[in-house]
Amino acid sequence: MQHAIVSQAEWLAARKALLAKEKEFTRARDALSAQRRDLPWVKVGKVYVFDTPEGPRSLADLFGGRSQLLVYHFMLGPGWVQGCPSCSFLADHFDGANIHLAQRDVTLLAVSRAPLAEIEAYQRRMGWRFPWVSSFGTEFNRDFRVSFDQGEVDAEAMNYNYGTVAVNSTELPGLSAFIKGEDGAIYHTYSAYARGLDMLVGAYNFLDVAPKGRDEDALPWTMAWVRRHDEYENAPPRAACCD
Repeated sequence: MQHAIVSQAEWLAARKALLAKEKEFTRARDALSAQRRDLPWVKVGKVYVFDTPEGPRSLADLFGGRSQLLVYHFMLGPGWVQGCPSCSFLADHFDGANIHLAQRDVTLLAVSRAPLAEIEAYQRRMGWRFPWVSSFGTEFNRDFRVSFDQGEVDAEAMNYNYGTVAVNSTELPGLSAFIKGEDGAIYHTYSAYARGLDMLVGAYNFLDVAPKGRDEDALPWTMAWVRRHDEYENAPPRAACCD
């Protein structure tokens, strides 16, 4: 793409014009975030028991003494040798954020359907410290629309992201938010999938202000460039999103 080369004064005029649009976008984003927080809540009536390094724990236990819980649905199914590269890209941002989220009454953790031993092996490889628990043997992933049977995938019988995307894998990513109400009950307040997860990726926010941006238009799919952080030097091109 060719760019005009201008004087400093001309650049400043263009930059101020863009600043006005950036401020408008910021106000619109704040308004959208307020609408997100104003969504109605759904009481979680089903009992889920997760396998954790500390033993079996309920959904209420996962809050860790805080009133708000953010669950990242990490694509790591039973028997998978390693986690999804794109989920791994997102998860690289969690440890730094968790230090600060704890100061705002928020617990952030990952949940996968893989057994705990498989989760812990991959977590050690990646060097992550954030809490990561197993929902193996529960309906948690299915209830929150991130795990599907192979038959459903083959038959294209299920949809993802509130019916906007056809399912193409037995495991897909998502983020779900929960709160403990004053009545002691747990409520589901929000879930996001697909491009709704962009806001979790700090690296994308940096790329969005770099001269070339995300630079993904020529790739076979978004995030085709992403590798697990220990694979950038030697990994072959990805043939599919979860290679």
